[in-house]
Amino acid sequence: MSDDADLLTSWSSQGRSANGQRPRSPDRAGDLRFAFYGRVSTADFQERESSRQWQRDVAEDLVAGHGQVVAEFFDVSRSRRLPWRNRPQAAALLEALAEPDRAFDAVVVGEYERAFYGDQLLSLAPVFEAHGVELWLPEVHGQLDLGDASHQGLIMLLGAQSRREVLRARWRALHAMRAQTRDEGRYLGGRPLYGYRLVDAGPHPMHAKWGRRLRRYDPDPSTAATVRWIFAERLRGRSVAGIAAALNERGVPCPSQADRDRNRHRAGLGWAATTVRAILGNAKYTGRQVWNRQPARYTPPHLPGPFRTQEWAGADQWVISVKVAHPPLVSEVDFVAVQELGAASASGQSVAHRYRWLACCGAAAAAVCSIPAGRMAGPPTAAGTGRPVHGPGTAG
Repeated sequence: MSDDADLLTSWSSQGRSANGQRPRSPDRAGDLRFAFYGRVSTADFQERESSRQWQRDVAEDLVAGHGQVVAEFFDVSRSRRLPWRNRPQAAALLEALAEPDRAFDAVVVGEYERAFYGDQLLSLAPVFEAHGVELWLPEVHGQLDLGDASHQGLIMLLGAQSRREVLRARWRALHAMRAQTRDEGRYLGGRPLYGYRLVDAGPHPMHAKWGRRLRRYDPDPSTAATVRWIFAERLRGRSVAGIAAALNERGVPCPSQADRDRNRHRAGLGWAATTVRAILGNAKYTGRQVWNRQPARYTPPHLPGPFRTQEWAGADQWVISVKVAHPPLVSEVDFVAVQELGAASASGQSVAHRYRWLACCGAAAAAVCSIPAGRMAGPPTAAGTGRPVHGPGTAG
């Protein structure tokens, strides 16, 4: 069977046209040596080998009769927005340009957008020219000549188009995620919160035919009680540091210890105040789905600094589902009350002072905080003292 397949491949490679005639070979086979550059941005969502192969096929078709590809540089999981110096294979290609005995005379790509973004090519072209290396693009049907006004105009257009494609895809994705969180309460991925596990939530509305299913949070039998205890202790007046110390004394595994498979990058040495504070500040424990708590910021490629950073957003920028999306581990009333404790401490006010203000303002103050007035009539007190258990500086 394999012999028959080899025979068919050999016959078809002779390149006979539809009328049975062989195409005429070029008068002289080219002797240029090409280095192929390609890129795939998301190896998890694109098939690496298929992407590499179609890009290389386009490149080899472009240089057919002029030479052959003798070297390959292919970046995986690297955004087009990254400068070439920040892409491992592209950086290696730039280093190879300066080598006097390099193995290639020209560079060819399979598609402009796979190699360049914005005005990257205009800034790289002088580097190629300085080392006497040609650049071949399928969009110009061969060698690029920036001295040609039509080539220069086309490159500027392709650069703007590649930037627009990125911005449009990002805009669509962000707004889709916003709507899915707000209107559907959909789980959008990532590691499950401490206190929860992931369970099946039914078929995916768009991709069920491919076997894809939705998931949602469900209380983890081994850790959910710890989350409830943390919120209860904070409401009783125990400080954040005190809660962390108590958990360590009781030998309760911290989040990175409880799920080592997903936290191998963490030491897992025990509970810290920052860990407790992160749990107390996560609104997902109310049963609502929350998105945009830590949005990404992108630095323009021509400016120094990290390409992508994340910063914590204020609560007014969060996107919160309109309905409960998963079983809560704390009520919304208790969650807001815990945030009030932290806000009072951070602003230099004692929690007792805030409670006195709430007591004076009554229902009006409770309405502002979205907390029933009866719930906030006064703080828990130590037995026989009549004073709040939690005072200034205990928020951690």
